[in-house]
This record gives sequence, structure tokens and C-alpha cells, in this order.
Amino acid sequence: MRRLTLWVLTSLVGGMAALATQAERQTGAIHYEPRWESLDRRPTPDWFRDAKFGIFIHWGIYSVPGWGVKGQYAEWYWHHIAKKGDNNPWWNHHRRVWGEGFEYADFAPLFRCEHFDPEQWAALFARAGARYVVPTSKHHDGFCLWPSAEANRSWGRPWNAVDIGPRRDLLGELAGAVRKRDLRFGFYYSLYEWFNPLWRTDRQRYVNEHMLPQLKDAVMRYRPALIFSDGEWEMPSKEWRSEELLAWLFNESPCRDEVAVNDRWGKETRHKHGGYFTTEYAAGLPDAAHPWEENRGMAHSYGWNRIETVDDYKSARELILLLCDLVSRGGNLLLNVGPTADGRIPVIMQQRLVEMGDWLRVNGEAIYGTRFAGRACQWSEGRIPEQKYGDYNIQYKLLEQVGQYPRPDGQAVKQVFFTRKGDTLYAITAGWPGRHLVLRDVEAPNHAEVTMLGVPGALKWTQQGHRLIIETPPLEPEGAPCRYAYVFKISSARWLPAAPLDRPASAP
Repeated sequence: MRRLTLWVLTSLVGGMAALATQAERQTGAIHYEPRWESLDRRPTPDWFRDAKFGIFIHWGIYSVPGWGVKGQYAEWYWHHIAKKGDNNPWWNHHRRVWGEGFEYADFAPLFRCEHFDPEQWAALFARAGARYVVPTSKHHDGFCLWPSAEANRSWGRPWNAVDIGPRRDLLGELAGAVRKRDLRFGFYYSLYEWFNPLWRTDRQRYVNEHMLPQLKDAVMRYRPALIFSDGEWEMPSKEWRSEELLAWLFNESPCRDEVAVNDRWGKETRHKHGGYFTTEYAAGLPDAAHPWEENRGMAHSYGWNRIETVDDYKSARELILLLCDLVSRGGNLLLNVGPTADGRIPVIMQQRLVEMGDWLRVNGEAIYGTRFAGRACQWSEGRIPEQKYGDYNIQYKLLEQVGQYPRPDGQAVKQVFFTRKGDTLYAITAGWPGRHLVLRDVEAPNHAEVTMLGVPGALKWTQQGHRLIIETPPLEPEGAPCRYAYVFKISSARWLPAAPLDRPASAP
């Protein structure tokens, strides 16, 4: 009887422990240790993988000069003018426009943000089809867009937007406006600061007394859904105490169940540790083995650069195809805007966002919530020689031109990107495919339905061996539901093993 009682008690305890473990898994209440081995087991929240498109915002006192050498980042203004000398174009510009005695700190009172309307910004981002917004809470100059006591204390002067300049909690106002439109709110945070007195004299004190309490303060105030860390390259993650910080973030912070974090937590961590991997002005990553995000500006600079011209900006077509390409490989796009010092988003940036939103309103089904389809893209007809067109840099050059390229026989081929939800395949063509869209190595059963997003009714299609041939709808020049890229939805589709391509396939 005693053995039976002991067995029953043991079974009950074991069962309760198993139920507790299962409940922890279901509620996300798993305890993470301050070790990468433990932290890296935390899954990136599904909202991030579903969102696909976010808005980056670089805005600070560097927006007052709003200038940079073309092809460089204007938000690095202070860093570059610190190297005084006649051979430095940054210093020459500063000396000519602002004067030799004008210090970077003198820009702070001029950062007035008098036209900043967070409601208008949030409405624009929602109209653009973005699902999350990531402003810079603090860049490498250390100036904070929220009332940071640590900033004032370590710099020995007012160094945040509430105590000087606009005298507003810019981060808090934007967070409220963004969330009212059901967009996720996160922020960018630079771990290091170029000229912070503590950083220059005692880096461990800087981390312990400035960086860690400051970042925790921002988290507690604004409960970010995402933290884009940066400036990590100066020290390994152990010296930044990144593992301790992330363990606190995932276990104890008010946003522990929602927050997504990137991979910039120490000079050894990019593409190795963190919730999602980042690329910057690159082609992204080749597939969805790990969540990732490409971030870039519409021109080159993140911070507003007044000397960038219309020719420096990507067209709406290029940005839409960029989004399609990245999403087809399982990635996200974090597209930057650089507001002016008075709080306006330049009209050219607004126009690009509105055009992207127009496209997404028709075709968002093929973007949001999708996953890597197993293959990212192909050419709708013919064969593009691997040795000439196989790498992503060349693909971008083609996209920046017309989204198509002549075959050796003179016919045009068009790039097609693929995304998937369950057994539904989306084929996104870069430009109008012509009378027929020919997809290689795709098979659909007889009961499958093929449609074009934005056009009512089913489309005719046939299966010819390894090729699915879709008859495109006859549309008048002004009758297309969108511009630049078109989405064909194929139910119950599956990939076939790639067939050998000894000669170009011809459309019927």
C-alpha cells in the first residue's frame, strides 16, 4: 500500500510538472538564462515574420544640418566634422555654413520639431501598408528623443528632446499615434556613443551606469514590440552585458512576450545570435533558414540629406520589386524615412510610401503572413545562364532597370517571385507578363483555381508537363488593378523536381 501511495504521488507530481511545462510553452513563460545557448532558443514572435514591411525613422539633431557627402550617412555628421582639416569635405561644409566655432551641441536648440504631427506620420505609415514602425530613440551622438535622465547626467548638459530643443517626448507621442492605428511600435537604440565622456574614459562604467539603465528605462516607458540594437561593433557581447539584458527583456520586461530583437549585440553576434538577422544596403539573405530583415533608405542616407536629388532616390517600382524579392526569400523590408528638423517627412518620401501602399492594398495578400515558398524566383520564359545572372547583385541591377532581360534569341524574359500560404502559391511578376505567364516546375491539380489579385473571376490555365501556363486577363491600358508588379494566385499548387532546360521554353 505504501509503494502504491508513493507511486501515485510520484505520478501526480510528474504529471503536474509536465502540465506546468506545457503551460509554460503555451503561454511563453519559459525562463531564459543569460547565455546565448538559451537566448537563441527563444523563437522570434510570429507577428514579425507575418508583418514583412516596416518603417525605419532616422531623426535627431543631425537633421538640423541635414547634410552629408553623397553616398554617406548624414546622421554621422558629428563624427565626420570632428576630423578637422582642409581635406575633409564634411568639415569644410560645416565651417563654411555654420562657422568654425559652432559646436555640434549648438544644433540641439535648433532641433525644434515645430511641424511634427505624430498623427499625420502614423496615418501615412498605415496608408503605406507598413505593419511596424521603428524610430531612432538615440543614435551614436547620444541625443535622446525621450526624457532620459542618464543622457543629461553623463553628458553634463540637457541632452534629450524634453529638456532642450522641441521640449516634447517625441518617442512617446509617436508610440501613441502608431498604436492607435494597430501598428507595432519599436525603436532603434545605439549601444555606444562616439563622444560620451563615460564611454571615452571608462567603458565598463558607461555600460553599467549609462547604457543599461537608459535602455531599460526606454523599455519600461514604451514597451517596444521590437528593439533594433546598433553600434555593437566596438566590444564583444560579454562586455556589453547583452546576454544579461536580453534575459531580463525576455523574462521580466513588460514586453517580454511580444518583443523581437535583432542580431547587433556584440562585435561577434551578427548573423550568429539574436532573434532576427539584419542586412544593410545588401541583397538580404538567400532563404528563410533564420528570420531576417533588410534595412535601407530610399536614397542612400538614413538621416535627411538636403543635397540628395530625385536621381538619388529609388522609384516606387524599384521599392515594390525590392519588397517582393526580399519577401520571396523569407525576409522583411525596413524602409527608412529621414524627416527634417522641423518635423516634416519630405514629400518625395511620402509619395514613395503612398505608391507602395496603393500596390499593397491590391496585392498585400501575397506579402503579409506569407512564408518562403521553397524557391524564391525564376524567369517566366527561357533560361538565364547561371554564370552571368546567378548572383543577387546582378538581379538587383536588372530590377533597377526594367525587371526583364533579353534572351539570346531576342525574346524577353520576366522575373517572377514566389510566396506561399499553406498550399496556395503566389507568383508575382516584375512587369506585365504578356498574354501568357509560363511557370516552370509548378503543378496544379485539375480542381485548382488560378486568379489575379485585383481582377474578378478565375483565369484559364493548362498544365503542360513541367510548365503551368496561365492565360492572363485582357485588360485595357487603364484597367490594370495596380502598377509595376502583378500577382497570380494558384490554389493547391506544388513544386515539381526541376526539369532539365536544354533549350528555351516557348509560350503558346
